[in-house]
Amino acid sequence: MTYDAVIVGGGPAGLSAALLLGRSRRKVLVIDAGEPRNAPAEHAHSFFTRDGTPPRELLRIGREQAAGYGVELREGRVIDISRRDGGFEVEMEDGGRAAGRRLVLASGVVDELPEIEGLRERWGRSVFHCPYCHGYEVRDRPLAFLADGATAMEAAGLILGWTRDVVLCTNGPSGLGDGDREKLARHGVVLREEPIVRLEGAGGSLERIVFASGEPLAREALFIRPGQRPSPFADGLGCERMEDGSLRLDTFGLTTVPGVYAAGDVTRRIQQVVSAASEGAIAGVGVNRSLLEEEFD
Repeated sequence: MTYDAVIVGGGPAGLSAALLLGRSRRKVLVIDAGEPRNAPAEHAHSFFTRDGTPPRELLRIGREQAAGYGVELREGRVIDISRRDGGFEVEMEDGGRAAGRRLVLASGVVDELPEIEGLRERWGRSVFHCPYCHGYEVRDRPLAFLADGATAMEAAGLILGWTRDVVLCTNGPSGLGDGDREKLARHGVVLREEPIVRLEGAGGSLERIVFASGEPLAREALFIRPGQRPSPFADGLGCERMEDGSLRLDTFGLTTVPGVYAAGDVTRRIQQVVSAASEGAIAGVGVNRSLLEEEFD
């Protein structure tokens, strides 16, 4: 069977697209590897009517609702996508294949965490990526931000919205000039440039940041800007990117490759659950519109 749409990724973006397409009476397949990026987090925040819901509970509800409209959900890892007969063929790790008239890339990104002892086990618990997602829960506490260069200045200004007790850790030379250093000092942001040896704290909590030299730093949470490895499928299909690395999309989430839509973190826009869901719905509208136009012609 050829589906109207094959959606790669069953997170908020993919399930939102699937829900809209299911309600549009489309034959839809969602393929998901079952490894959501926000799995370590206890709660998802800033999602209208769902603030504080555990991430996996959001996905459970999303799968249940999409399935109610006939959406097929398949667990598996996609390893290749190719063009076929005016549509697309998706190959999975277990040898399974699926064909679709349209393709929605909602496979997200993989965070590449710094190799600092104690960081990985605290990821999503006391080491965070997004202040909009987790800043409120650690408001007015002693916080740190790990970044350097221009990103460090942006990060320092951002985190001051949740606390005035901020230490900027650069894990080595910061690359900051005198003007930036003066600006940090003016806002009370302490700069620590020593290499970080490890993070300490009971369980998944953060209590101290230990440096190669100097006194340990008492902190209750650390925010970082990890590197990210995007899904390879967009580049493999020839989708164009903009200067900032985000995919070039039209109003309805269509990439520069006809028939290929994208939504969620894979687009490298604002990376939040609610925005991913919004982009998924927009892509769903785009897919259905293009199918209707094709069928009407």
